Amino acid sequence: MTLVAGVHESHGATFADRGGVRVAAEYGRPDRAARAVRNVVGVIEMGYGVVTVTGDDRVEFVDNAVSNRVPHEDGAGCYALLCDPQGRIETDLYIYNAGERLLLFTPPERAAPVADDWSEKTFIQDVEISVATSEFGVFGVHGAKATEKIASVLNGASTPEAHLQFVRGTMGDDGVTVIRGDGLAGEEGYEVICTADRAESVFDTLINNGLNAAPFGYRTWDALTLEAGTPLYHTELEGQIPNVLGLRNALDFEKGCYVGQEVVSRVENRGQPSRRLVGLRSESLPEAGATVRAAGESIGEVTRAAESPMLEEPIALALVAFDAPTDDLAIEVSKASDDASDSRTQSGDDGEIHDATRESLPFVDGSDRSARLPDYGED
Repeated sequence: MTLVAGVHESHGATFADRGGVRVAAEYGRPDRAARAVRNVVGVIEMGYGVVTVTGDDRVEFVDNAVSNRVPHEDGAGCYALLCDPQGRIETDLYIYNAGERLLLFTPPERAAPVADDWSEKTFIQDVEISVATSEFGVFGVHGAKATEKIASVLNGASTPEAHLQFVRGTMGDDGVTVIRGDGLAGEEGYEVICTADRAESVFDTLINNGLNAAPFGYRTWDALTLEAGTPLYHTELEGQIPNVLGLRNALDFEKGCYVGQEVVSRVENRGQPSRRLVGLRSESLPEAGATVRAAGESIGEVTRAAESPMLEEPIALALVAFDAPTDDLAIEVSKASDDASDSRTQSGDDGEIHDATRESLPFVDGSDRSARLPDYGED
C-alpha cells in the first residue's frame, strides 16, 4: 500500500490496485507526465514487495534458488527469476547485497509466497527470511535528466554509475539508499529507498528540491515501459519460459542448478524458441489477449497495448510464433472495445480486423536502453 497517499492526493492522483497493493495510477494527464519523463525527470512510488534474507548462508541459499548469480559484494545487485520445475517463471526479482542482509524486491503479491516457501527449505543452513514490505519506501526517479536530479539532492555519495549498483547517502535529514536502475522506462533511472517513516519527506525532496521532478503513476509507467520494449511480470513474464521472452539479462547458464534451470537450459540449447515477443503498431487500440493474424491466420496474441504518448498512436507487445510472417499483419479487436472506423477495417466473426505493422524494439529511444529488451541472439 502507498506510504504517501495524502501527498499523492494533494497532487491530484487517482489510485488503482496492482498486485493487491494500492498505488497511484495517474495525476490527471498521464501523457503529459510521460513527456515530462522523456524530456526531464519524473518520480513514481514503486509498489514492490520486499523480502529480507539474513544469516551466514544467505548468499549461497538465494544463489541456489534463482536464475542469476547473486553478488557477494556489498553495493551490488542482480535481476533474476524464480522458475517452476517446468522452467516457467513464477516471479522475477531484484536482489541486492546490503552487507549483513540481502534485500529482494518482488511483485507485491509474490513476497509472502516466496518467503514462506524458502522458510520451509532452509534445513540446517543459517538463513532467516522475512517479509519487510511495510518497512521501506521505494521511489523511482526516471528521465533524461534523472542523474542530474539525483545529484542535486543526494549528499554523502556520488550517483552510482553501473546498472544495479547502489550507494548510501542522505537527502536532507533522511538516510537513503540510491540504486542505479536498469533502464526499464528507456531512460536513465534510479530507485531511492528509505525507511517507511521517512517516505513522505523523501518523496517531497524528490519532487520539490534541487531539479524539480513531475510525479507520475503506474498508467504512465506502463506506457513508458511499453515504449521501451520492456516485458513486465503481470503482462508478459508470468508463466512463460525465459527464452520465449529473450530475457537473457536474468540468466547465468554457467552457475549451478536451481529449480527449473535444467529445463530452461535445455530449451535454450535446443535452438530457437517456439514464440517470440515483438512490437506492433495498430490502427486501433487492442485489448490484452487480442489475436494477431498474418495473412488471415492466427499467429499469436497481444500481451499489452497502450496509446503511445510519444508516437501518439496505439502500440502493443505480442507473443507470436517465432518464424511468423512479418507482412500482411492484423489484430482482431473485439467489437465491444472498438470505437474506431476506418475504410481498411474488415469485419471478423468475433470482432473487427485492423491492420498492424511489426516494429523494431524499442518503439522510442531514450537516454538509456532497457536491460529486458528481448534478445534472441540474432545478428
